[in-house]
Amino acid sequence: MTKFSVLALALVAASAAATPATELQAKLDVNPAFSATFQQTVTDANNKVIQSGTGTLALAQPNRFYWHLAEPDESLIVADGQDVWIYNPFAEEATVLTLDQAIATSPMTLLVHRDAASWQQFDITEKSGCFTIAPKATDSGVQQVSVCFNGQQLTEISLNDNQSNISRFRLTEQHAIAADDGLFNFVAPEGISIDDQRHGAQ
Repeated sequence: MTKFSVLALALVAASAAATPATELQAKLDVNPAFSATFQQTVTDANNKVIQSGTGTLALAQPNRFYWHLAEPDESLIVADGQDVWIYNPFAEEATVLTLDQAIATSPMTLLVHRDAASWQQFDITEKSGCFTIAPKATDSGVQQVSVCFNGQQLTEISLNDNQSNISRFRLTEQHAIAADDGLFNFVAPEGISIDDQRHGAQ
């Protein structure tokens, strides 16, 4: 067999092995820990803007996530590597879930999660640099998530909810951070109500 034939077979094998899921994981691995500012726009089923806002997003592998909507209504989601905290400052309430529970709620958590069994719960497709993540279970109640890249840089995240609303987050001012950045540590403010929904929580 000629060297050209061997190379051709290798390229065919590599092409066959590549899937949208592995391509998405490879892109996410290029920037394993970063922070960015986002502009949020929410549109309804008629493409009418019903809300806009700004905030900060940070991702770090493995299993660390920070999402802070500063306005119009402040809210915070923090994944510290094990648990996921959802905090509403206005209501002075926080909910805490396990990472697996959070994945069941939103595939967006997959952006920092590499467990093969979790990824296999979703269908992932790619078109023009955008990857769509949708649950395989039709009765899961989980919304669809799309993530778009410019080259290797994540530039936009879109979430489709069960009421046909679409939330778009356009990312700017990205910069690398440490995986153990303090952003990923949630300290519950004194006096707030905490709803602990972790399995086996007392």
